[in-house]
Amino acid sequence: MPVPPPPPAPASADSPRKIILDCDPGHDDAVALLLAHGNPGIELLAVTTVVGNQTLEKVTRNALSVAAVAGITGVPFAAGCPRPLVRTVETAPDIHGDSGLDGPDLPEPSFALDPRHAVDLIIETVMSHEPGTVTLVPTAGLTNIAMAARKEPRIVERVREVVLMGGGYHVGNWSPVAEFNIKIDPEAAHIVFNECWPLVMVGLDLTHQALATPDVVERIAAIGTRPARFVVELMDFFAAAYRDNQGFEHPPVHDPCAVAYVIDPSIVTTRRAPVNIELTGTLTLGMTVADFRAPAPEECHTSVAVDLDRERFWDLVVDAVRAIGEPGAESAGDEPQGSGR
Repeated sequence: MPVPPPPPAPASADSPRKIILDCDPGHDDAVALLLAHGNPGIELLAVTTVVGNQTLEKVTRNALSVAAVAGITGVPFAAGCPRPLVRTVETAPDIHGDSGLDGPDLPEPSFALDPRHAVDLIIETVMSHEPGTVTLVPTAGLTNIAMAARKEPRIVERVREVVLMGGGYHVGNWSPVAEFNIKIDPEAAHIVFNECWPLVMVGLDLTHQALATPDVVERIAAIGTRPARFVVELMDFFAAAYRDNQGFEHPPVHDPCAVAYVIDPSIVTTRRAPVNIELTGTLTLGMTVADFRAPAPEECHTSVAVDLDRERFWDLVVDAVRAIGEPGAESAGDEPQGSGR
């Protein structure tokens, strides 16, 4: 079996990874956004939203609320596709609540949406940067990303890589074999997985290792800032929802795993393998079918995440929440303890 190439070097403040975060907040999307904002190894170019955990209107409002909590400024936020390419809208209120971000009180947005459609923002951002410098990090259904690739095919060869949270090569959650982000728009997923850009699937096999256990929540609570309290309140609701609906003792916090991989690929062990999306199976619609029967062919452009260094992953999350400090402290009545980027 050929030896796989070494992973890219970790990002740093001197050479941050430029990313577009495409999301549907969502409790774990919110944590992913905080991690991207609070880590100096990430340059957050844009945040785009898409229907998924809740309706487009709700998840977009949630993204802006998370930005207010974190003190994110100077980053365009744009709303995207309100429905899948072909299928009807399917959301996840049992996991994320009626708002899509139940638990904490959500602050009012502190800035307005970018007037562009998310698909156009993605295209314009990729095309305005040097080839090979922008990473797409979708943590939701892949509708926006598929539409962008179809509307402007040149982005495919310009993107550094796509690091997505979705799928699973041995496990599903929205069906026995299909993960939510893939199953809600399998046609979009089929487009994205079959483009020739480098793609890393950070699926359930990996994210089920990222459990928010009590010791993790206590570390975040000990920070004592408004963003830290916000995360604890998110995890309290998320834990109860996962326990009641999927039988988890502690909730898996999926989406930050994709951001963590971009920050430091050595935190996640990956394996190259061809992956495709099932579109017609009666019982297997949306399954991410990974072929492990033989070494991946030279032209294989997809990899799947296998193992997580859990301690280093949570260190990244805790450090990012701590680094954000206390934005909005004046309105909260607290003294500032730091600043986000």
